[in-house]
Amino acid sequence: MTQRTAVIGVGHLGKQHARIHAALAAEGVSQFTNVCDIDQDLVKSVANEWQTNSTADWRALMGNVDAVSLAVPTESHCEIACGLLESGIHVLVEKPISRTLEEADSMIAAARKGGAILQVGHAERFNPALAALRPHVRNPVYFEIHRIGQFSARSLDIDVVLDLMIHDLDIVQWLVGEDVEVTSLHAVGIPILTDRVDAANARLEFATGAVANITASRVGTEKIRKMRFFQPRDYIAVDYTTNHASISSLSPPTTSPWPGVRTNILEVEDIEPLRAEIESFFHAASSGSRPAISGEDGRRALALALRTLEQIHAHSLTSGVSALLQNA
Repeated sequence: MTQRTAVIGVGHLGKQHARIHAALAAEGVSQFTNVCDIDQDLVKSVANEWQTNSTADWRALMGNVDAVSLAVPTESHCEIACGLLESGIHVLVEKPISRTLEEADSMIAAARKGGAILQVGHAERFNPALAALRPHVRNPVYFEIHRIGQFSARSLDIDVVLDLMIHDLDIVQWLVGEDVEVTSLHAVGIPILTDRVDAANARLEFATGAVANITASRVGTEKIRKMRFFQPRDYIAVDYTTNHASISSLSPPTTSPWPGVRTNILEVEDIEPLRAEIESFFHAASSGSRPAISGEDGRRALALALRTLEQIHAHSLTSGVSALLQNA
């Protein structure tokens, strides 16, 4: 039976979900039945664009859909996701999974109770450069990551840590090992254009000895999405923006006593990360298989992000940064 799907929340990101839901429906993968948003003019416009139904109340979807993309503000994730999951509706919720770990636990429990799939939208894991690189990762030891964006009026209800850095916190934990403990975390950050943290840096140390240095900012003058890391005998570079991934490896010495370096530029498949994410969600929902990024994965990333914010706030108090900003 073809899955009936819907998108709840059709703002900037939700519109992209709707576009992909419509494309997959046109290919016969699913049946795109509804879009939902409290902005009635907006939701009707999106519904007309993709020739589907619209509603302002997510509860009206109960019994009429099988799987939904949830792209509403984070503060509403828990209430809506729990209601859907408990009724057996599969949910792909945008990151961060929720505001608190308690809310994340409620969502995970609701999925278990309803026998539904809960997937979290860490779309960067589906970036084609990272997808090409992942099979080559073994025992990484040092990461240097920069995620810089130009200022936008979107996502200002959350700090840059929950908006941007959480992608890299998730990826580093994934590459080092999902069960590897973060033994130390130090972070600094400041508000610049908003009253929340707009730029931040975090240094993580793992039980394996791996170290990650992550910088995130939403007030840059250019868009940068780069990760570089070392593993035994390899230097690896990833540019998420250009979909470039390369591995530079030591090669045995030939004419000199020093080893040489050979660089392998990986072949990268041209795929849209969000489409790959939604396709994986539909597959998990229809087959009952484990989602690519589970509720537990989303909770783990949120825990690291909240821990980072705690460190930032503690540093701002002890360093006097908060007082300086208040008096600026």
